[in-house]
Amino acid sequence: MRIIKLLFIPGLVFLLFSCRQTNTGETTATSTKVYERIIRQDKIRAAFINYPPACMKDTKTGKMSGIFVDVLEKACENLGLELEWTEEVGWASQIEGLDANRYDIIGSPVWANVVRGTKTTMSIPVYYSGIGIYVRADDKRFDNNWEGINHPNVKVGVIDGETSSIIASQDFPRAQKYSSVQLTDISQKFLDLVSKKCDVVFAEPYYAYEYEKNNPGTLKNIASETPIRLFGNCYMFRKDEFQMKHMLDVAIQDLLNSGYVEKAIAKYEPAPNLFYRVAKPYSSNVK
Repeated sequence: MRIIKLLFIPGLVFLLFSCRQTNTGETTATSTKVYERIIRQDKIRAAFINYPPACMKDTKTGKMSGIFVDVLEKACENLGLELEWTEEVGWASQIEGLDANRYDIIGSPVWANVVRGTKTTMSIPVYYSGIGIYVRADDKRFDNNWEGINHPNVKVGVIDGETSSIIASQDFPRAQKYSSVQLTDISQKFLDLVSKKCDVVFAEPYYAYEYEKNNPGTLKNIASETPIRLFGNCYMFRKDEFQMKHMLDVAIQDLLNSGYVEKAIAKYEPAPNLFYRVAKPYSSNVK
């Protein structure tokens, strides 16, 4: 009897351990298979950041609009999936919400950078954003002389934790930083520039255009021909969701090739050439 007990106890421990390992594996697999849940439920849950003109929510009607909204809605329609806009999130919390399974995708533009590349999975770009170097219209110190910005007497206007602060630190470490807290509107940095609180601001041409509508002739982009940075605007999912990425990449590429993306950009772009288009992946000049 004692021998039987001794044989039985290790076997029971092994069985319990095996079950625990299996259950843990199943739970982990289930939690990471966002794609499988989407296909099973025929629905994608999208969070968003209000980011004109790519993603906007009407505060009165709740209606979503913008370049990224139109493209994602059309992609889901072609895939036979329902699209549910779930919640508005912040820049700092969007990845946390993906990891917690509160939603399946960030449906507003996310710039592809090396940090997000290690923590998430991202789609192919829908279009690109070029970052300009803005100075006062009458300031000629930095024309054809970007290196002149890298001087202790020059103040660069930045927003803490935002791309502008990264560019300033990496490219112009000797310049002073005139910082604003996170969530500061970019228009405030243009005001700081015009009022001579700083000498340089890094921003997308769209936001400079919007500022100059009410303040004409105040700004000059010395990087209009060659942006200081170029970022792909992508959709973002949880890390390791490569089947989901493939599904959406194919849908986006179809919309790029058909001209749908170009029509969506033209619909919301208030002036020509504020955004960079994705190059066509083919040539029709066959000889």
